[in-house]
Amino acid sequence: MKSLSPRPFPKERGNSTTEPFPKVKGEFLLVHLKKIRIIVSLLFFIPISFLFLDFREFLPPAYFDYFLYLQFIPSFIKSLDLITLSSAGFLFIIILTLFFGRVYCSTICPLGILQDIISFIHKKIKRKKHYHIQKDYRCTKYSFLTAAIILLIFGSLLGIYLLDPYSNYGRILSGIFRPVLISLNNAAAFSLEKMDIYFLYPVDIKGLSLLKIIFPSLILLLILILTLINGRLFCNTVCPVGTFLSLISKVSFLKISIKEEECISCRLCEQVCKSGCIDRVNKSLDFSRCVSCYNCLSACASGGIKFKATLPYRKSSFEKEEKVPGDKKRREFISKTFIWFLGFTGIAAAQLKIIPKKESTIPVYKKYPVSPPGSKSINEFNERCTACNLCVAACPTQVLQPSYLEYGLLGILQPRMDFQTSFCNYDCIICTEVCPTNAIQLSNLGKKKLTQIGKSKFIKENCIVYTEETACGACSEHCPTKAVNMIPYKKITIPEVKDEYCIGCGACEYACPTKPYKAIYVEGNPVHQIAKKPEEKKLEEKINYQEDFPF
Repeated sequence: MKSLSPRPFPKERGNSTTEPFPKVKGEFLLVHLKKIRIIVSLLFFIPISFLFLDFREFLPPAYFDYFLYLQFIPSFIKSLDLITLSSAGFLFIIILTLFFGRVYCSTICPLGILQDIISFIHKKIKRKKHYHIQKDYRCTKYSFLTAAIILLIFGSLLGIYLLDPYSNYGRILSGIFRPVLISLNNAAAFSLEKMDIYFLYPVDIKGLSLLKIIFPSLILLLILILTLINGRLFCNTVCPVGTFLSLISKVSFLKISIKEEECISCRLCEQVCKSGCIDRVNKSLDFSRCVSCYNCLSACASGGIKFKATLPYRKSSFEKEEKVPGDKKRREFISKTFIWFLGFTGIAAAQLKIIPKKESTIPVYKKYPVSPPGSKSINEFNERCTACNLCVAACPTQVLQPSYLEYGLLGILQPRMDFQTSFCNYDCIICTEVCPTNAIQLSNLGKKKLTQIGKSKFIKENCIVYTEETACGACSEHCPTKAVNMIPYKKITIPEVKDEYCIGCGACEYACPTKPYKAIYVEGNPVHQIAKKPEEKKLEEKINYQEDFPF
């Protein structure tokens, strides 16, 4: 007898029945929801990945907002100033979750899609890979979310951006995969050059610090382990965005559920559920942990899985577990621990000394770090930046590098101007154009050229003009505003800094040849100021038009 089912009916364990089930109304759409989800997720994943890996600058910065509009945390931080249509992406995600559940986790979040790719590769290698039911780690996930909220209330984004899926994905690409891609490009460029083919050209890799590599590597390792254990374990235990959206998905209008009279407990849905939220024994599904991947809809051949409008949320079998004694005390302990931890946030660059590689005459102390142009002040920058490192990846001179303790303990990994690595291009505002949170606010080039992010400080005793009586002038030659001038000193010239013209671009510090301490360095402005416009010197040359043509 010919089966009416659109898919082969799976055999139950220990049962050889092949009785077909009738075709479910609307089954065609349900079956193809997974394919639709995969297509939509790739439309988000590929462009966002390209933003961080594009070292050739193919994509104009104006297009960045289109791809990052629906990233939850950047949109939320951007809306703290003023909720407008351009910063309301997170509200759209909330509305989407109220209707369909956690579709953000399955189709928009790049880190979630990365986990799906890891699971896909693992399944291809280990063909019999099956997921299994997981308990709800409520204490763990709510502790992470509570800690992030507490820190946010106290004015720090540390708890959010260290766990934010978008920011972590950005750090993984810019800190790990981007240098690897550039290295492959350089190797290919040198190989093609020997054959007189110049389609590729080598690109320098600057500021490749251990911090830039270690932290993203640890996060990637954690994600890899949790993904291999059971799919989306990271999303349901660590990610604060996933936890927050799980609370909203409890009251979603459309939900995936199990129809008990049609379910035959074949385990197919449970085996493909990446969230481990399907209980075939009790024939129930915890939709709050479901990431809307729709694997179960395409796997079920009996029509037992439904996606339909539901009544207001009722507790599933997972939430009917007895409360573990001491949960409340543990939450209070975590909260108090984070509040106590804030007492150490006063550690800043003012207390840090640049460690020399060898002895030098005058060590350099920097009281304040230098925040990017357009950030207005260090405090405002720290309050808005999620350390996604998109500006680090987009900066053409690579002067923007992740910080260590320059901003204090709660500002770790947020970008700073590293003038030991490079300098800020006088004619560039790319970082202001790509920032998704308005931590670096858009400004025109004219304003940027007058924004004083810091002031140059000259240490005469470190300058080779003073110590070796050798002519130099590298700092003055590279200064775009001529805030550094050379004045007579003995039979040569020595630098002199005019603060009112300095914009703190760091060109002088980067060009200074003295080691290990620089003879000239940039001290950051806690609040950005306005510099004077550089003086334009006109050439005054008298021309006698009555003379004959000189040649």
